Amino acid sequence: MSDLPILAVTLGDPVGIGPEITLKTLAEPESLQLARGVAVGDAIVLERLVRHLGLNLEINPIATVADARFTTGVIDILNLGVVREDLPWGEVNATAGAAAVGAIEVATRLALAGEVDAVVTAPINKEAIWAAGSQHLGHTEMLGELTGSTRFNTMFWVSGLKIFFATRHLSLREAIGQITRENIEHAIREAYTALEVFGTEKPRLAVAALNPHGGENGKFGDEEIIAIAPAVAAARVAGLDVVGPIPADSVFHQGIQGRFDGVLSLYHDQGHIASKTYDFDGTVSVTVGLPILRTSVDHGTAFDIAGTGRASHGTMVAAFKAAATLAPYARKLPSIYPPGVR
Repeated sequence: MSDLPILAVTLGDPVGIGPEITLKTLAEPESLQLARGVAVGDAIVLERLVRHLGLNLEINPIATVADARFTTGVIDILNLGVVREDLPWGEVNATAGAAAVGAIEVATRLALAGEVDAVVTAPINKEAIWAAGSQHLGHTEMLGELTGSTRFNTMFWVSGLKIFFATRHLSLREAIGQITRENIEHAIREAYTALEVFGTEKPRLAVAALNPHGGENGKFGDEEIIAIAPAVAAARVAGLDVVGPIPADSVFHQGIQGRFDGVLSLYHDQGHIASKTYDFDGTVSVTVGLPILRTSVDHGTAFDIAGTGRASHGTMVAAFKAAATLAPYARKLPSIYPPGVR
């Protein structure tokens, strides 16, 4: 047990499904064999949930990671004390938002200090964190600021394939406007670096096309001609094993079949739809470009079923397992993505 990595698992929004899937994951015998998990959030939230669901688990509030017992049937939680009373399930709440933000901040500090090997995050509600005063669009942007990183991006990991994103939280119109040769060259370099960082020797990266059928030589759009293909060619001249643009209706399938180690998606939903349709519970989000290791579930707070006991924790188990698997690579992240560099 003492040789296993330590993972800080945030509860996410206290009135969403985050506490439930965290609780169930940390109680899984399989999880205990993979890593030592410690929850980060408010003990009152888990204590209410245990009572509400009738679970035979002990909640152990702790002040430091060193106080954790890591024992079967016991859920250790770094108790923040933000939530002081029961909050209504499934409703946007500023206190819940503040608790979610506080858990991320504490877990990030622990990872930067080397007290935990990785951070695993449950879903947050953007309206709630904004109500609490946060200006961030989500987890990733918050982690970027907390670590002083400007290189952060998202990598999805599903069935051995790693999916990267040239653009993320933009409207589709804005995302298309960001498809320039310079931006795609940058995205290719960052994706390739991440593949190497996380243990892929001689990575094979494919770049998705933007337009139907890859643009049909300009008949359906010229982004492939003026931006994507030249960026791929430049990467190949630099010695990277990169191909594309490959039509988006086939490139992800080819990746899942093992032809590529990674695929660069050009906009948010292009990669999300492909991965989640293939394996919703098995898709894990990994934030790359940070000096710390962070994995996450790939879904939201599911307010409609919060507190019902019906939430599937498969995605959290997958995120926990991914963090345990990638933990050996965490030690080299600060040298590749130095903290505090802006």
